[in-house]
Amino acid sequence: MFSIPNAEGQKEFTVDPGNAIILVGANGGGKTRLAVHIENAFGFSAHRISAHRALSLNPGVPKISEKMALMGLRTGHADENAQIRHRTGSRWGSRGAIQLLNDFDYLIQALFADQSNTSLKACNQFKPGSQLEKDGFQLTKFDKLTDIWSRLLPHRILHISGDDILVSVPNSESRYKASEMSDGERAIFYMIGQVLVAEADQVLIIDEPELYVHRSIMSKLWDELEAVRPDCAFVFITHDLEFAAARAAQKFVIRDYDPTPRWAVDDVPEGTGFDEDLATLILGSRRPILFVEGDRFSLDLALYRCCYPEWTVVPRSSCTEVIHAVVTMRANADLTRITCSGIVDADHYDEDDRNYLRDLGIETLPVSEIENVVLLPEVSVAIAQSEGFSGEELEQRIASLADDIFKSVTSDEVVRRRMI
Repeated sequence: MFSIPNAEGQKEFTVDPGNAIILVGANGGGKTRLAVHIENAFGFSAHRISAHRALSLNPGVPKISEKMALMGLRTGHADENAQIRHRTGSRWGSRGAIQLLNDFDYLIQALFADQSNTSLKACNQFKPGSQLEKDGFQLTKFDKLTDIWSRLLPHRILHISGDDILVSVPNSESRYKASEMSDGERAIFYMIGQVLVAEADQVLIIDEPELYVHRSIMSKLWDELEAVRPDCAFVFITHDLEFAAARAAQKFVIRDYDPTPRWAVDDVPEGTGFDEDLATLILGSRRPILFVEGDRFSLDLALYRCCYPEWTVVPRSSCTEVIHAVVTMRANADLTRITCSGIVDADHYDEDDRNYLRDLGIETLPVSEIENVVLLPEVSVAIAQSEGFSGEELEQRIASLADDIFKSVTSDEVVRRRMI
């Protein structure tokens, strides 16, 4: 259990082994400072992975004892007798929220040391006259890492020896150094390794877990890592709404931050009429919400974002969905201080319909479909002027545009009817 300071005092949170919490917030919303706060609250029971992390993989790093490597990883001080007091200065340089986390060497040293110790133990078990343990052969953390890696990245094969890490593609004898991996490959290796070497029953705090990892394997990566460490609790801090919506976890939105420090953190509510990712987006937004027709790949979204840069534009597929979203959000005004409005195509609404929608907070376009906006004379003129046309040349361009439009259909009346 941990608490986060807020305007009312403290907000309590509980995260149990085998479960996860996701905190979503915008850039500049105090996410990293919140990660530092949670790490400090748990003391040595927490291990935090910063978003600002170095990913230089060097298998040739000098090999040291496993205890020294693990202490270096957890405190930044490679001493078997290191204490938690070393973590602030040695691991985080007394700048926990902004220091570049540079612990890949310690991670590699810990993995190699584990491999050496586990292999020595197995060797002793198989000596003449020795008694094998009932549990059989013990896998190294490198074995587990390679197993997870093979499921995530089957197009890259790891070859780990006693002192080096090489990579190859399937059905090829050619190998290259692990230091030459892509950013995404090194990030995946790093995160798997960090989770595997974490002490038992840790709270693992991951700031921006999506960093450098392709969306196609994002969920699978964290499914694997949560499954391999059921003894640990995971706290994810992210600004990626898709990541948050895809995970099974307790979910919260960081709405505001005061350097006092205090955070405004709200639960992602159920039963609002919105799906989870949209509720998270609304709660996390600092700008008013504008619901429009179309989807995230449509012309509607591109045009509205250009026209309303001070708004968060959310596409809701159809006119019916826009109306539902505006009415629902205004009915749940206690969720957020942010206001919302909507814009829909004119379609065939009469004046009474438009007045009814306006009362709901929804305006109608002056044209039947968003595409026709660019054909309005004032818009066409503005576009032509932005391209450098003026005077008589501008008039000719507009006249030519009108002629081309009317020629594209068999009836002038069809165009006129669709534009009004």
